[in-house]
Amino acid sequence: MTSRGVLVTGASRGIGAAIASDLNKRGYRVVGTARTTKPEVDGVSFVQCDVRDAQSVSDAVAGAREILGEIDIVVNCAGIMNDGLLLTQTHEAVQDVLDTNLTGSINVARETVADMMGNKWGRLVFVSSIVALWGSPGQVNYAASKSGLIGLARSLAWELGRAGITSNVVLPGLIETDMIADLSEGRRKEIISQTPLRRIGRVEEVAALVAYLVSDEAGFVTGSSIPIGGGVGMGV
Repeated sequence: MTSRGVLVTGASRGIGAAIASDLNKRGYRVVGTARTTKPEVDGVSFVQCDVRDAQSVSDAVAGAREILGEIDIVVNCAGIMNDGLLLTQTHEAVQDVLDTNLTGSINVARETVADMMGNKWGRLVFVSSIVALWGSPGQVNYAASKSGLIGLARSLAWELGRAGITSNVVLPGLIETDMIADLSEGRRKEIISQTPLRRIGRVEEVAALVAYLVSDEAGFVTGSSIPIGGGVGMGV
């Protein structure tokens, strides 16, 4: 068991909640962030945070440190979608996705790495999407934001490696969460037909991969972008 302190952004539901819950069960001390409410995830404390706003992030990290003492591990899950063909989207619709998914992760990383640098140990994990590699019609803003996480993580791997801090990206494919609740049955079947394992993934499977990446055993893994999509995107 471990007593390391973890901050999980976007931990109120879906993949973020599964990761926060899984790490708590593994013995980590976990604080999650949520934008507007303080949800209930077993064993997880919450701080309010709008990752788009640098001051909100600063306040949330200060609150997390009051609970954890130090932040050893950060898992960036906060993200939104606002799909539509680019020609039909407003500037605000595009910018909000970029600000949440990409700039938000930059804000969080900047505020949290000090503890890791001081301890010469740390883990950063960014939850992207297989769309970052594939692209997708109607998801220009989402794909661009998720692609940016790869460049962010790899640059931080270079900047922070000498301090014993790893920085990695996981790229989920289609995972059963609230975000795909409105997906038509036809579209589900189409995606599954393009997936070698012929099924939709589970949040627990993503959480298990993240648990490995934040462990001591993954100490020589950094700058990696790891698809977890049942074979979707392999070789891209």
